[in-house]
Parts: sequence; structure tokens; C-alpha cells
Amino acid sequence: MQASFFLLLCLFGFSSIAQIQTGKASFYADKFEGSRTASGEKYKGSKMTAAHRTLPFGTKIKVTNLANNETVVLEVNDRGPFVEGRVLDVSKAAAEKLGFFNQGIADVKIEIENAGDGKGDVLPVMQEHIMVDDRELYELKIARTDPKGFGIQLGTYQELANLLKIIDNLSGKYQKKILVQVKILNGVKFYSPLLGGFTNREKAQSTFGDLKKDFPDAFIVDLSKL
Repeated sequence: MQASFFLLLCLFGFSSIAQIQTGKASFYADKFEGSRTASGEKYKGSKMTAAHRTLPFGTKIKVTNLANNETVVLEVNDRGPFVEGRVLDVSKAAAEKLGFFNQGIADVKIEIENAGDGKGDVLPVMQEHIMVDDRELYELKIARTDPKGFGIQLGTYQELANLLKIIDNLSGKYQKKILVQVKILNGVKFYSPLLGGFTNREKAQSTFGDLKKDFPDAFIVDLSKL
């Protein structure tokens, strides 16, 4: 049984020590009011929430508008933004609090305040409860890579046994590269398997619907931006 995959090293786009990210933020248009976010919650413009491409759902972040030093603490409950050059989408209320509602976009600093899910100090880990046989053996071929194109991120895991089981199943079902993104949050490593090898977002979308049934937290990513 062979499960070959490439290893992609990425630290959430954050420094593993300071865990600070800077970039441009925008906010949700009114038409998204009541729409379902990637976490399953409905978007409400009055709540202090945000969309980030990679931070686990439930992560609390402090966002600072670099133009006026206004700050607000937001909870990540969605994926995005998927516009080149932007790192965060915030709710309408957050944009007003940060003072860039009229401008529509702002340069911001993002700092992790709490990696928990709001109910304790436990790091959020999206794991499937997967049974592992007593004698499971995997032959692995691992290489560092700088991927291009688009991929589908399936979730975030901490247990390597679960990760290997998922990779084995994916490699048997899809003739695509299997990438593993290594993320470090508060000194703890997490692993995100990605199905890669799509030349554009449209081709990734054609496979996304099938994967979404088994991986409800899956979303499409631009691999060149990881």
C-alpha cells in the first residue's frame, strides 16, 4: 500500500513566534446577511466575526487598523477573502468599529488573541474519528515543494494516524497530488491535507462538491499564496 504526498511547509502566514500578519482587509457586503459561512454559522453584520483563509474556526484575533490604531477582537468563522492582495474579511460592525467602513478597505495588523473555540483553552482541532488497524503500514515519499495552481484543503488534524488514513483513501480515489500543509499555532503543529494539481479554480470546483460531502470544512485555496 503506497500513499505518496508532497510536504508543504507553511506557518499560517504568521511568524511562529510573534504570530502577526499584516495586509489589507475588506468587509462583507449587505447581500451576505444571513448567508451560511464556511463554519456553518449564518453571517450577521452586527457580530464581531471575520473570514481568514487558514486560521481554524473559533480563533480569536485582534485586528488593528494601521491608519488610526483602532482595534477590535474578532472570531474567525468563515473562509476568505478570495481576492488577491487581501488577508481578511470582517463583518460590517467590525469595519465600523475599525473606522474604514466608508473607505471599504484598510491596512490591518492581525494578532492571535485566543486559539481556543471560545469555550476553553483547548486548541481547535478538526479531527475525524478514524479507526486504525493494529498493523497498518504506509510507504511514504516525502518532498518539499512550492506548488502552483489550486487545491482543496480538507481540514486540520493533529493526529498523524488520522492524517495518513485520509491520505491513503484520497490517493486511491483521486489521481491528484496530495499535499500536506504544516501549520504551527501557539507552538503546536497541525496538519492540513490538500488535494492539489488543479490548474484553475473552475477545475477545483468540479471536484469540490464531491469532497464536501465527506469533508464539510473543505475549501478551495490558491496554492501559490500558501
